[in-house]
Amino acid sequence: MSEPLLRMTGIGKRFPGVQALDDVSLEVLPGEIHALLGENGAGKSTLLKILSGAQQQDSGTIEFGGRKVTMASPHDAQRLGIVTIYQEFTLAPNMTIAENVFIGREPGRGVFVNWRQMAAETRAITTRLGLQLKPMAVVRDLSVAEQQMVEIARALSMKSRLIVMDEPTSALSSTEVNKLFRIARDLKAQGLSIIFVTHRLEEVMEICDRYTVLRDGRLVGSGAIAETSVDGIIRLMVGRAVNALFAQRERGAAGEVALAVQGLTRRGDAQDPHAVVLDDVSLSVRKGEILGVAGLVGAGRTEMARALFGADPFDSGQVTIDGKPVAIRSPRDAIRHGVGLVPEDRKQQALFLALAVRANLSMAAHDHLRRWGVFIDEAAERAMVEEYRKALNIRMASPEQLIANLSGGNQQKVVLARWLALRPKVLIVDEPTRGIDVGAKVEVHNLLFEMARSGIAVIAISSELPEVLAISDRIVTMREGRVTGEIDREHASEEKLMTMMTVGAARAA
Repeated sequence: MSEPLLRMTGIGKRFPGVQALDDVSLEVLPGEIHALLGENGAGKSTLLKILSGAQQQDSGTIEFGGRKVTMASPHDAQRLGIVTIYQEFTLAPNMTIAENVFIGREPGRGVFVNWRQMAAETRAITTRLGLQLKPMAVVRDLSVAEQQMVEIARALSMKSRLIVMDEPTSALSSTEVNKLFRIARDLKAQGLSIIFVTHRLEEVMEICDRYTVLRDGRLVGSGAIAETSVDGIIRLMVGRAVNALFAQRERGAAGEVALAVQGLTRRGDAQDPHAVVLDDVSLSVRKGEILGVAGLVGAGRTEMARALFGADPFDSGQVTIDGKPVAIRSPRDAIRHGVGLVPEDRKQQALFLALAVRANLSMAAHDHLRRWGVFIDEAAERAMVEEYRKALNIRMASPEQLIANLSGGNQQKVVLARWLALRPKVLIVDEPTRGIDVGAKVEVHNLLFEMARSGIAVIAISSELPEVLAISDRIVTMREGRVTGEIDREHASEEKLMTMMTVGAARAA
């Protein structure tokens, strides 16, 4: 075996009340794709932040390219050729794609930027990724999937020796995942190394050469992918056998229609004012039912969810709740009518990162926690936070811990708990398990099942077809802003859903 490109030895890191890493070691060989695995809170993100120079370890050493190195900042890591693509985006939303790709490295002379060259080089990279967007488009107007591809484009624009990809496929369609895998294999063939972090273990088996597993901040196993299995990796990750990646929904009796949408239409977006974003979307969901919504990236699923929650306007269409027409022009209207939304991008659209877990969890339920209509009952608030901490197994040092310091999966649980505390009539969950480990996925699914059993109507949007099939009672498919079909779970399969998502229900029959 060749000498490692990267060797991290005995890495330790402690935060207030939490030992995030304890004597962790990691080796990555030249020209390999190495999987870094573990449940949320296992220490993966902390280890990667140390490698990227964003944080410093309390103990241990790092060797890169055969020599000991110290990375006091991300610039130090980048100068060595280590580029990190974080799970949570690091893009400047008010800047263009080209500016984000070449930020700090803009081509030109002196203080003058060669915009034509920068746009041309950006277009070459994005075309390679299959991203059909104008280089001068503003990042804030892009979808989550498009922003993820811009992150990857920025990494590819640097002369990297090691690229760290933290959940790079979590917001990508299967087509985009295949493109990313093709690019990763090309980079590997050129001698570059990749650290690949994902909770989709089928991707690990397909693309990675070796693996390292962390659990509770400790190294628990490593080896060659060819010498292990998905079940073996799961046992290392959770410390026990897991029989399935997804919980299975036992269908119960659905009640009356809780929410119905008829003819929902929206025209124009930031990229094209004449585009049809939503086109005559009609669907319904009953009390106690989980309605799955499947579609490729760009199908209009998230746009529909945001319109129903009042986060985005729509041009025409009718929404009824409990059989009565309602006007939803803002999230406040939606909440008043009993509609909640767990968005796909929790960091930018759901969480207040500068606030504590307690404040993030309880804020939607303040009306239920007030005394005399004015003051928050702090004892009731603490009791509520503790109730959902236990119910959802939220790992935190205390309710006063900053939510920014929780892992992605625990942040997602807090968002779900926020709506659980409000007991909505309808809850829309957009990518409910995005960035969540295999053990926590089952917990979240069981939570959705419990909500349905209590009479809440759940609309679950997911890019993972096995997840849609496992948790849904009925499934609606979308393509290019239109509903292309509806099918009961008992009659559905991945092949049928993919056909409905791409060419319509008639071909899937």
